Amino acid sequence: MTHESLVDEGWAETIELLGGEELIAGSARETKAFLRPRGIRSASDLLRLTLAYCLGKVGMRGVVAWAAASGIADISDVALLGRLRNAGPWLQQLIGHLLQREEEGLAKGRLIRILDATAVAKAGAHEKKNNGLWRMHCAFDLEREQFDFLDITDQSEAELIDRVPVVAGEIRIGDRVYLQAERIAKVMAQGGDVVVRASWKNARWLDANGEAFDLIGHLESRREEVFETPVRLALKKGEPVKMRLIALRKSEAAAQEARRKINKEAKAKGNKVQPQTLIAAGFVILVTSLDREEFPAGTVLKLYRMRWRIELAFKRLKSLIGLRAPPAKDPRIAKPWILAHFLIALVTEPLSQELGVSPP
Repeated sequence: MTHESLVDEGWAETIELLGGEELIAGSARETKAFLRPRGIRSASDLLRLTLAYCLGKVGMRGVVAWAAASGIADISDVALLGRLRNAGPWLQQLIGHLLQREEEGLAKGRLIRILDATAVAKAGAHEKKNNGLWRMHCAFDLEREQFDFLDITDQSEAELIDRVPVVAGEIRIGDRVYLQAERIAKVMAQGGDVVVRASWKNARWLDANGEAFDLIGHLESRREEVFETPVRLALKKGEPVKMRLIALRKSEAAAQEARRKINKEAKAKGNKVQPQTLIAAGFVILVTSLDREEFPAGTVLKLYRMRWRIELAFKRLKSLIGLRAPPAKDPRIAKPWILAHFLIALVTEPLSQELGVSPP
């Protein structure tokens, strides 16, 4: 979407999708993003200018010139910059309104949420070097095919499985980085279940009786393609967390490829690969708190395979919506830039689904 497209009749539809003029204005007052006109007539016009700058490619002066020529606003680029610096909390609240629209009833069944994070480089930084990133921590509602949580931090804040508020009865799915015993315990204590990819060395493994559990030895001793065993994750304080460990044996070709990548990465970093790592590379290892009768091992594995959905959503966000590194180093500008892209993605997603350009 470019700034020119925001002046056509589609803008009225966008306002309605965001909850209407009254909600937008009320949110702007509450967050102090828009208290007085001063060259901009309304909160919705300020939102239009914000999206025009963040999603367009003409810069601040170009947006100001376009706004004056279109009769939308009479404001200097310096004044608009000041407005944008206060827009972050407002855009965050508008996103919250969109995410909460279908909240009622989610906990009646089993809400399935995929947790993951993606990053964009800060101005002047390089994402691959990880020396300056904005990290978007997200939860993705699998049934609705929509994000339902967003938190933006810099690279200093880790991905946490309990960062997202728990909906009682939900199932949250995460990759290896979310194998965090203490935080998994907090999710479960609030009525949530988890399905998390596991590595052999990022947890203190105990067996069903609370004794030390040799995960690698157990993997080597089994011959089935899919197998499971009850385990516990030790905590620093308190009772260990009761879990099911489910393992899927990879094909020989897949296992060899995984080991090749591990050796290549270790060589590049000058590290030595532990033998246990190469053994574990031959399996997909999951831990889950789900009931065995209701969710047998095969079902849990299928649930985890659905993680690709959030990866696809991130791809849409970056390639189709055009999310890229914000042009400003100032967090008060950079965060609204990211939030504006996320906001328009939420608005356009239902429309794209109607047109059949998104996955079912």
